Amino acid sequence: MAKKESEEQKKQKALKISIEEGTAATFSTDLGNSIITPLATAIGSNALHIGFLSSLAGFFGPIAQIKGDRMMESKSRKKIVIKYAFLQGLMWLPIAIIGLLYWKNIISGFLPWILIILYTILAFLAGTHTPAWFSWMGDLVPAAEKGRYFAKRNVLMGIAGIVALIFGGVVLKYSKSAKILFFGFAALFIVAFIFRIVSIIYLRKQYEPKFRLEKKSYFSFWDFVKRYDNFGKFAVYQAFFNFSIMVASPFFAFYMLKSLNYESNYLIYMAVVLSSTFFYLMFTPLVGKFSDKYGNKRLLWIANILFAINPLLWLFVKTPLMIVFIPQILVGLANAALNISITNYTYDSVSRQKRGLCLAYTNIMIGSGALIGSLLGGLLINILSFSWINSFFFVFILAAVLRLAVALFFLPKLKEVRRTAKLRLHSPIHIHLNNPLRFIHFENTSLGFNHRKAKASNSDID
Repeated sequence: MAKKESEEQKKQKALKISIEEGTAATFSTDLGNSIITPLATAIGSNALHIGFLSSLAGFFGPIAQIKGDRMMESKSRKKIVIKYAFLQGLMWLPIAIIGLLYWKNIISGFLPWILIILYTILAFLAGTHTPAWFSWMGDLVPAAEKGRYFAKRNVLMGIAGIVALIFGGVVLKYSKSAKILFFGFAALFIVAFIFRIVSIIYLRKQYEPKFRLEKKSYFSFWDFVKRYDNFGKFAVYQAFFNFSIMVASPFFAFYMLKSLNYESNYLIYMAVVLSSTFFYLMFTPLVGKFSDKYGNKRLLWIANILFAINPLLWLFVKTPLMIVFIPQILVGLANAALNISITNYTYDSVSRQKRGLCLAYTNIMIGSGALIGSLLGGLLINILSFSWINSFFFVFILAAVLRLAVALFFLPKLKEVRRTAKLRLHSPIHIHLNNPLRFIHFENTSLGFNHRKAKASNSDID
C-alpha cells in the first residue's frame, strides 16, 4: 500500500511541477509576445498601432482579473487556471492567420486593427486566470523562501524565454530569406499554442491546497482606492510607474526595427531583445536573496532608478553590441529587481482571502497607467516633427524624467512590511535607498556591513 503524502510533501512536489509548467508557459508566451511587434510592423502598423497593441492588452487584462477573482467563490483555482490558460493559448491560432491574410492582400488595410483586437482578447483571457494562479502559488511557497523560490523559477523560465527568442529569430531570418516570412510567423504562433498546451498538462498534475473565497472578503474598487494605506500607496505607485515605463518601452523594438533598420535581420533583432533576458537571469538569484534578507523596498529603488537611466542610453547607442552591453544590461538588472520586489511585496502585504482582489485592482490601476503611457508615447512619435531632435529621442527623454519623478515622489512613502536586516554600507560615502533627500551623505566610518534588524510594519490588508 502506497504511503499517503503529507500536505507539506504535496506542496513541495507542486512547487517542482510549477517550475516545469512555468518553463513551458514562458516558452509559449515569450515566443508569441516577442514576434507580435515584428508581425505588426510587417503588416504595415504605425507607432499609434503599436501603442494600442501594448496599451489595450495592458488595460483589459487587469479588467478581466476582477471576474477571475470572483470565480474563486464557486470554482477551484486549478479549474479556473486550466480553462482560461487553454483559451489564452487558443488565441495564438487566429493570430497566426493574420500574416497569411496580409500576404494574400485580403483586407490588408484592416489587419493592424484586427491584430490589436485578437491580442487584446488573448490578454483578457490571460488576466482572467491570473488572480487564481497568484493565490494558488501564495499557498504553496513558504513565506520565508519566496525570494529564493521565485528567483529559481524565474531563472529557469528566463532560460526557456531565451530559447524561445533564439528559435523565433532563426525561423524569421530564414523564412524571410526564403521569401516565406508570413509562413514563418504562422508556424511560430502555432508552436506558441502547442507549448501552452504542454504547460496545461503540467498544471493538471499540480496539487492545489483547499481554498474557497469568502463573499465577505469582497470590497469595491472605490473602497480600495479610498483606503490609501501602505498597500494602496504601493498600488498607486505602480500605476504611475507603469505610465512612465510605457511612454517609451513599447517603442524600443519599433525604434530598432525602423530607425536602426534591424528589420533587415531578424536574427540580430532577436539577439538584442533576448540579451536583457540573459542579464535578467544572471541577476535574479542575487536579487532573490537580497529580497529575503533586506526586503523589497530597497529593490524597488534599485529597479526604478535603473529604469529612469535606461531610456537616456538609447540616445547614444546604435550598434547591436552597444545596445546589448549598455542599456540591455541595466534593464536586465532592473527587471530582476522589479519582478521579485513587486511579487513579494504583494504577498507580504495582503492576506490570503483578499490577495486575488487586491492584485486585480492593482493591475487595473497599472493597466490604466500603461494605457495612457503607451498612447501618449505613440501619439508623440507619430505627430511630433522637430528639426533639432528625433521624435523617438524626445519620448525617451520624457520617459526618463517621468520615471525619476515617480521614484522620488512615491517610494519614500512606502514602508517595508516585514522584518528585514538593515543594509548599511560603512564607507565615507553612504547611500540611502529609503530617503531621496539623504540619498548620499558622507560618514566617517570604516568599510563594512551592518545587519541590524529593521523595525517592521504589520500587513496592510487583513
